[in-house]
Amino acid sequence: MKEKWFVYLLECQDGSLYTGTTNNIQKRMKLHKEGKGSKYVRIRGFGTLIAFKQCKDRSEACKQEYYIKQLPKENKLGWFRE
Repeated sequence: MKEKWFVYLLECQDGSLYTGTTNNIQKRMKLHKEGKGSKYVRIRGFGTLIAFKQCKDRSEACKQEYYIKQLPKENKLGWFRE
């Protein structure tokens, strides 16, 4: 069975957005809440998971993460709605 991969968007407590990839959304959010998920979120504080989208594999998830990170803040959420 093929492993599921996701790209996700979360809002930090300072209002900034963080984009990441994972193969386990619940576990990754738990790590972010504990300050162990990423340095960026640890510094700015975990806020809310805003959106996530399943990708066909890890490679696609990483490519989508890179693409989303290049978008202006106001366009990032729109990508998840496409």
